[in-house]
Amino acid sequence: MDSTGTESSTGTGAEKDKTAVSLTKATPAPAPTTAEAPDIQSHDTFVIKKKLSLTAGEYVVSVARPDGSEGEPVAYAREKRLSLRGQVTVYTDASRKSVLAAFKGRDHEVGYMYDVRDASGQSFGSFYEDAGASFLRRTWQVRQPGTMKLTGRERSRVVAFVRFVWEFVPYLEYVPFIWPYRFKYTESGKPLMTVTKKLGLHTRYVLEILAPDIDRRLAIAHTLALDALEVD
Repeated sequence: MDSTGTESSTGTGAEKDKTAVSLTKATPAPAPTTAEAPDIQSHDTFVIKKKLSLTAGEYVVSVARPDGSEGEPVAYAREKRLSLRGQVTVYTDASRKSVLAAFKGRDHEVGYMYDVRDASGQSFGSFYEDAGASFLRRTWQVRQPGTMKLTGRERSRVVAFVRFVWEFVPYLEYVPFIWPYRFKYTESGKPLMTVTKKLGLHTRYVLEILAPDIDRRLAIAHTLALDALEVD
């Protein structure tokens, strides 16, 4: 109060400083939006394109547009050809600083098992080639614990036969099979996923997922394996 007994409307100098500080504080930055960090689980069709390299296979995974062309990139991968057999790491962006998933082969009673792990090393799926069933048509088993067991098989018997002959021609077994092909993945006869290799100047795959529960990271990793392990 002042000498007249009324409250002062101006306040103290300290109170003014506090008010000024509160008015000049920066507004916190908004959290990243879905557009800035795409959620791959919300998409059903992807295009995987491979870049040629002498020491490593470089892949770009994009969301497919309605016309089938490549849309927004959502993952990048590199196959270490001169490292351990079948080792591929999938990253969230081109800087390759954040790991989306990775797989590496290990000896198993079925032949060779590939475990798919997240950035922390936790396994969330696996796949292996069914050697017995692959004699005439290549067949893969894809496992997602607690969810589903997929069986993937080449659809065309003709293409499968050409591949079979290709692998017995001297020196061609070290050359990737260039003919386009399609794998159909089912569970109890129900189609849940397809992988189609396209014919063109660049190696290109289209991954189509028909079941919402399939982990897109596992599906992408397995599609990359179809290419990366082709000449193993």
